[in-house]
Amino acid sequence: MLQAKMLRPGQIVFDNVAVPNIEDSEVLIKVMRIGICGSDIHVYHGKHPYTSYPVIQGHEFSGKVVKTGKKVKKVKEGDKVVVQPQVVCGECYPCKHGRYNICDNLKVMGFQTEGCAKEYFKVEEEKVLKIPENMSYDEGALVEPLAVACHALRRSEMELKDKKIIVLGAGTIGNLVAQASKAKGAAKVMITDISKFRLNLAKECGIDIVLDVSKYDLSEETVKEFGADRADLILECIGFQATINNAINNARKGSNIIVVGVYPEEVGVNMGFIQDRELRLIGTLMYREEDYLDAINLIANKKVKADKLITDYFEFKDYDLAYKHIEERKNKVMKVMIKLAE
Repeated sequence: MLQAKMLRPGQIVFDNVAVPNIEDSEVLIKVMRIGICGSDIHVYHGKHPYTSYPVIQGHEFSGKVVKTGKKVKKVKEGDKVVVQPQVVCGECYPCKHGRYNICDNLKVMGFQTEGCAKEYFKVEEEKVLKIPENMSYDEGALVEPLAVACHALRRSEMELKDKKIIVLGAGTIGNLVAQASKAKGAAKVMITDISKFRLNLAKECGIDIVLDVSKYDLSEETVKEFGADRADLILECIGFQATINNAINNARKGSNIIVVGVYPEEVGVNMGFIQDRELRLIGTLMYREEDYLDAINLIANKKVKADKLITDYFEFKDYDLAYKHIEERKNKVMKVMIKLAE
């Protein structure tokens, strides 16, 4: 079988290797789709702080079970599946208290351990989740980023029905956070960005208000759309100094701000302002199984238009070209999908 290996930043080669043998508790998956995300792009450019080379990428994917170990019971041959890509220790405090997504020794497939950029991928049964037969492989590969959104919303510890929500950033994660908010009953959702392309796509996905913050003042528009009481919840989905400042400055007193964006460098915030207004800054990292199940349910029931985010497809042999395409057309690209098989 073929596998794609990144030898160093910007250099991907293909190796012909044997199809892996599986243990009794493992599942062999024929990989169908692999999504490329922002973290993958950081690895390609040598800017991911926790990835060394060579590395086999791929963590958001869908596939079909082709073989199961003797002890496997969750899935059978022919099932469509997705995989939780976290590798955790099970021994640290977070793991022992059900919060394995923040394991002290967390590794993620495609970054610190082998990913799925190969024609066949073996994995422990416990990480495999079945998706409905009528869900496409495209949709399946988008379960992972939607699970990120579901976990971020879960971190608010808020009943979202009839709530007013602001999402800063209309990239893939921001779009899915906004869509999931609507799916969970939010009364009105505003999403912001400076990209007309991303904002138009958000509108097509059913988001109530799309705001170009390069042209309009966020504070004024927040009061205009939500009234003097502003929004119930803000989710920052970009990861820059200016956007976290925007979140803090526009939050209702006593409200929550979920920090979803990944910050490439340290930022400073006005702690006196946060203290005085009793604001809560809440971090969120990846997901747990309940978030994956939530994401599968939202896509299966057509509550989220996940596949509308796919802008481009590339064959497996053109993995490198996919990254070059993203770099050249970054303002017109959302989710790029690697297609391995039908």
